[in-house]
Amino acid sequence: MIYLDNAATTLHKPPAVIEAVTAAMNCMGNSSRGTHGSALTAARTVFAAREKLAALFGCQRDHVAFTANSTEALNIAINGLIEPGDHVLSTDLEHNSVLRPLYRLEAERQVILDFLPADKQGCIDYGAFARLLRPNTRAIVCTHASNLTGNVLDIAKIGAFAKAHGLLFIVDASQTAGVFPIDMQSMCIDVLCFTGHKGMMGPQGTGGLCVREGVCIRPWKVGGTGVQTYSRTQPAQYPTVLEAGTLNGHGIAGLSAALDFLKETGMDTIRKHEQALAKRFYEGVTAIPGITVYGDFSDWNRAPVVALNLKDYDSGEVSDALAVSYDIATRPGAHCAPRLHAALGTKEQGAVRFSFSWYNTQDEIDAAVRALGELAE
Repeated sequence: MIYLDNAATTLHKPPAVIEAVTAAMNCMGNSSRGTHGSALTAARTVFAAREKLAALFGCQRDHVAFTANSTEALNIAINGLIEPGDHVLSTDLEHNSVLRPLYRLEAERQVILDFLPADKQGCIDYGAFARLLRPNTRAIVCTHASNLTGNVLDIAKIGAFAKAHGLLFIVDASQTAGVFPIDMQSMCIDVLCFTGHKGMMGPQGTGGLCVREGVCIRPWKVGGTGVQTYSRTQPAQYPTVLEAGTLNGHGIAGLSAALDFLKETGMDTIRKHEQALAKRFYEGVTAIPGITVYGDFSDWNRAPVVALNLKDYDSGEVSDALAVSYDIATRPGAHCAPRLHAALGTKEQGAVRFSFSWYNTQDEIDAAVRALGELAE
């Protein structure tokens, strides 16, 4: 199978990731739940992963909290920081992991929402942040890169605006963590939410949020922590305040190995390879009559994603034909990005998304282009 659905999850992982998960399942106890050898092994593994993530994102080690994915991280951040009556700015590029928590707060806490509109290329006008600003604006919540078009937002620019106006800045780095350099301090990011199973090439069920010092998030869930057992309330210190319950130690062991792979291979090397594959694919498919590609390709500093449609065929039909006749895995449909599909005019048709990773090859790209060419005939 030619796997080109890496924006959903990377199928092929570094061998060390698989080895680390297997080893952990054979020897790991419960982190922070004892002092015997297997519990200490778990605690040390979690500690090491925190250190690596803190170094990767420019965050204090103890302010890295683990979650199951970026959806959970975003729910924790949004529900724990936004108050009734607050005004929040976001964009049309957002995934439902941002939209649905915001919509729920709009309904239940009377939070006021404004979304920067996207144009026909999926781009936003950064000047709209200033035009939409209100006295009660509390936060900006936005993605780093669109999971549909691959367009990358200038989060350093947005972060500087947020800081200048005293706003919280919450970033969804689902499509960029492990691929694009992110420094919370220089980009003025208050909360960075990430997942481990996409660009980081770690296991599913891993992710987290990094929180700037001084930002206090009300915990979304409370429960067992292994410390302060007789307190009726969740311990207030990071990361315990956001980590009720047993952590996915086996997954975190795999994520830690993935972080080692990213460092050894080089994030820039990985990103350039993935972007080169995306460019090769884009140049191939845009020469095929009947293909429409979505997004801004004037700048190749973008996530390795190409979404397209073939004539007026339903995106599900095209994706199914690629899978059945050519053994090529892609993602059709709405991609959990309803506002952006509305902006692109693809609500009914959806789009076929091709997304690339470190383990894809030029031969696979050429085979996908040929397949689309044959389907277009």
